[in-house]
Amino acid sequence: MKVYVFPGQGAQQKGMGASLFDEFPELTRAADSILGYSIKELCLEDPEGLLDRTQCTQPAMYVVNALSYYKKIRETGMVPDVVAGHSLGEYNALLAAEVFDFETGLRLVRKRGELMGRASGGGMAAVLNASEREIRTILAENGLDSVDLANFNTPSQIVISGRAEDIDAAKPLFQTGNHLFMPLRTSGAFHSRYMEPARAEFEEFLTGMNLSGPCIPVISNVTARAYEDHLVKESLTRQMVSAVRWSDSMEHLLEQPGVEFEEIGHGNVLTKLLAKIRREIKNTDKSLPEVSKKPENAGEMVRKWNERYAVGARFRSTTGNYGELETATAATVLFGHRAAVYMNGYRGYFDLRELEPVAAAQ
Repeated sequence: MKVYVFPGQGAQQKGMGASLFDEFPELTRAADSILGYSIKELCLEDPEGLLDRTQCTQPAMYVVNALSYYKKIRETGMVPDVVAGHSLGEYNALLAAEVFDFETGLRLVRKRGELMGRASGGGMAAVLNASEREIRTILAENGLDSVDLANFNTPSQIVISGRAEDIDAAKPLFQTGNHLFMPLRTSGAFHSRYMEPARAEFEEFLTGMNLSGPCIPVISNVTARAYEDHLVKESLTRQMVSAVRWSDSMEHLLEQPGVEFEEIGHGNVLTKLLAKIRREIKNTDKSLPEVSKKPENAGEMVRKWNERYAVGARFRSTTGNYGELETATAATVLFGHRAAVYMNGYRGYFDLRELEPVAAAQ
């Protein structure tokens, strides 16, 4: 069973899609007409620094993912058996399943990006090395029931979402023991109850759209199961206020015999998440990644890192959009088992396994 997966917001990078726009000139022109600006210029040059703004990020990712998919089909003729996408990427999964055409999907994504881009006063953060139960318990015990769990990326990598002040209040609660807390650069509390006004407006926008039932199974972020034909619009609106159940979705697919995954679009964020999910679900206790059960590996990882990279080396997160990061210290072992390094600008520690080096030419 062949599964194509499409990345979402956070995977964007200047220069993405470089070979695609000229290969698909008609679709590129259609995108420019719908958006009112050059999608090629935004993705390749980003002269005004807008690529990381939600209202621009989402159309850009949708277009690059879509053109990547069309290129894959053109080269191989291979239609996947199942498709899935992480948050925004789900729109590309629906495109592949012929729920709408390229132009309709882009109009949906443009509106979605506009609505989410307006959100303010919110915040999000990734909590690492904690299970869903642990996070819910810690939040409840500290009177933070106002914080929602927004993204289940792996069994031990979960994103929380809520009012900015509540996310700030949660920070010290997840900086003790085994946990790591990584704030995300967003002004909105995405995939939480606080997106209800945006959900309601998007629901109204969808009323005039003609959407078909999927011609191949599309795994929903909301349910971690295949879309039901008559609930496509409802699922798209619910996605804005519901958690992205990516880990559950991948675990469900991994239970199927002979499953093969391929990431379509820019980067390899989902490929790395899938590898992490595979590792974690092999453990008896799914709440702990393998490294926590093998503390000696952290020391070896730190030793190799420090031999290879000097302080001041530049990296990029593979799990979120933080821009380019610069190491402020040598790598070290935290809490007796976590291999991590402190970053300038971000002013916090990153897990070594969640970083990739930035090429010197960039």
